[in-house]
Amino acid sequence: MSSLEENAWFETPLGQYLLQREQAYYDQVAANIFGFNALQLGLLDHDLLRTSRIPTRLRAGKGAEVALRMEPEQLPLASQAVDLLLLPHVLEFSPHPHQILREAERVLMPEGNLIVSGFNPFSLWGLTRMLTYNSHTYPWHGHFIGLPRLKDWLALLGFEVVGGRMCCYKPPFQQEQLLGKFQFMENAGDRWWALAGGVYFIQAKKKVQGMRLIMPGWNETRAARKGLAPAAQKTLSQ
Repeated sequence: MSSLEENAWFETPLGQYLLQREQAYYDQVAANIFGFNALQLGLLDHDLLRTSRIPTRLRAGKGAEVALRMEPEQLPLASQAVDLLLLPHVLEFSPHPHQILREAERVLMPEGNLIVSGFNPFSLWGLTRMLTYNSHTYPWHGHFIGLPRLKDWLALLGFEVVGGRMCCYKPPFQQEQLLGKFQFMENAGDRWWALAGGVYFIQAKKKVQGMRLIMPGWNETRAARKGLAPAAQKTLSQ
């Protein structure tokens, strides 16, 4: 699948519908994660880190306009060098999704954040993928990965899931008019069919066995000393 094909699909009404909702999610979550280095792999024509306050923010991959040209299966980065890593629609279009996650675990700092978005096979979008005659085109040719399976993969690598949600509850119609008629499904999706969104997001933190963060205890130490200090007493001179 070429990047031109992907970009062309995101220009369609359906692609714009998906992109708007994904951008809104990344805008909200990325703004509240801190660190020094953030990396985006996938959807390289769209800045999903635009609200991040992390000073170094890079888009990397095989695109012409990226800051780093690399394969997601072999990241040319030092271990424990990244605080936030985004994988928007990367795993389902790679023949080696496990290797990508292993590389993600390697380059992330302890307590670093990984955010993955993917197409949900257990949704109207997944059903369309099974029935469509265009199974060779984007995004229907991808190998959609179920959320329970992805959680299992992350757990095996030592990640802890700390957040996530779904979006794109409308049927994947290509016509803008039809998408508009099913707005009620988007409005009620989180409440009535929360696991049937066409796209899922999952946020996970890298955990290291036996590691415990030690926070500065200066204030506590000072307060303890103050509490134990003997109070001044007046003495009566004889």
